[in-house]
Amino acid sequence: MDEPKVTGTKPKMSSTRTILLILGFLSTLAVIALIAVAVTQNKPLPRNIKYGIVLDAGSSHTNLYVYEWPAEKENDTGVVKQVEVCKVEGPGISGYSHATEEAGPSLAQCLQQAKEVIPSAQHKETPVYLGATAGMRLLRLQNKSAADKVLSSVENTLRLAPFNFQGARIITGQEEGAYGWITINYLLGNFKQSGWKKLLHSLTSLSETSGALDLGGASTQITFVSKDLSLESPENQLYFRLYGKDYQVYTHSFLCYGKDQALQQKLARDLQTVESSSLLDPCFHQGYQRTINISDFFKNPCTSDKKKELPFRQLYIEGEGDYQKCRENIQTLFNKTHCPYSSCSFNGIYLPPLQGDFGAFSAFYFVMNFLNLTSEPHPLALNKVTSTIESFCARPWQEVKTAYHHIKEKYLSEYCFSGAYILSLLENGYEFTEENWQMIHFLGKIGSSDAGWTLGYMLNLTNMIPAEEPAEPPLSHGSYVGLMVLCSLVLVSVLLFAWLLFHKPKCLQKGIV
Repeated sequence: MDEPKVTGTKPKMSSTRTILLILGFLSTLAVIALIAVAVTQNKPLPRNIKYGIVLDAGSSHTNLYVYEWPAEKENDTGVVKQVEVCKVEGPGISGYSHATEEAGPSLAQCLQQAKEVIPSAQHKETPVYLGATAGMRLLRLQNKSAADKVLSSVENTLRLAPFNFQGARIITGQEEGAYGWITINYLLGNFKQSGWKKLLHSLTSLSETSGALDLGGASTQITFVSKDLSLESPENQLYFRLYGKDYQVYTHSFLCYGKDQALQQKLARDLQTVESSSLLDPCFHQGYQRTINISDFFKNPCTSDKKKELPFRQLYIEGEGDYQKCRENIQTLFNKTHCPYSSCSFNGIYLPPLQGDFGAFSAFYFVMNFLNLTSEPHPLALNKVTSTIESFCARPWQEVKTAYHHIKEKYLSEYCFSGAYILSLLENGYEFTEENWQMIHFLGKIGSSDAGWTLGYMLNLTNMIPAEEPAEPPLSHGSYVGLMVLCSLVLVSVLLFAWLLFHKPKCLQKGIV
């Protein structure tokens, strides 16, 4: 038999292969181009960093904080971070009431430190704020002229610095509480949540925000969102609209109930019953001794109502180291007998039912951290906290002094009182119990930033927390470009498949006959 003839097959197959090769080459070029665009578009832009400075002029000392944030993201949540903190040498600015001209110059060293941290080209545009808290509130009550002179001295120093001075003022206790609440919730990312994070958070927490417990030397603040907040005490209510959501916040500041002034109040009460110039004090370690001048003692607005004529000029205190007696002594500071509202904390002040988690910071954290009660991954049970403080108070002063020789004697001697006072304030004052004690988290830092009111103060004054949530595209730029690349690949594949389907080369339609 004759072999079948094959005619024109090779040229047709050759031209088909050529077309397919050209299409494949062009498709590859298109894909490379799209990927190149995506890579180019997603190159990180040069960092455009902004800075801000806040000075926290507290009752016992002043801290200077430097914050930074990317300029293009300043309305996002959680983008501001603390990059420097400087503790000013010497007392708080209220301690300069007898040498007011020295208050401002005391800040010079920390301002110099801020100048070194912030690039010199940005000094002029960097805002600097000073907020004075309860120490200055007390000084203003005691001697308004001296308080004004201290603020004037501070203002003069800050105006001479190369930064953009935005003001030095005494903030109210309500502001201090509110800004502390804003700080911790901003740093925890509680204000602005979307998608899965929002859903998961709602499933794991009854409250979307954390309450704030702040303890200073001269005042203490409690602030939280309460679903049961009534209209009984409107002066303790604040309303915020942040990122498109409304928050009804309870806050109260107790002046004279910071740890230092609480000790002064306790001693003033003790003086009402002493019969001699010696006092056995259960809140100091056994073997500890201290002498206080009576003439200075009652000049303080926190103790002036207890002023009493005494037959001696000095009081000699000797420690007893008895935690239970100390707690009984401290509890007299909280008047729980009169409540004109549906529920109260102490001294007739309205307090709605406690809700959600609480972040306890400043002296709450410093004292508990010293007592080694903050290092556990989960909050310790109340009975464990109580027994730890009780054991510490029972240690003789000489033993404590030897064990903690690196700590100044004044601070070291008061940790027993401060620990007992914190438990009294939280248990007797705010009525935390064994059941809800573990809602309290003692916070020193959140990320790189100190927990406290200063960050919230700056965020508010620079309008970096918008009332409404900023409009955002559904996809980020990177996601958008990536999706475009994927769609282009699919489109090229579909076109190639369609071409092959409708223009199938004869070599693929039938085999060789």
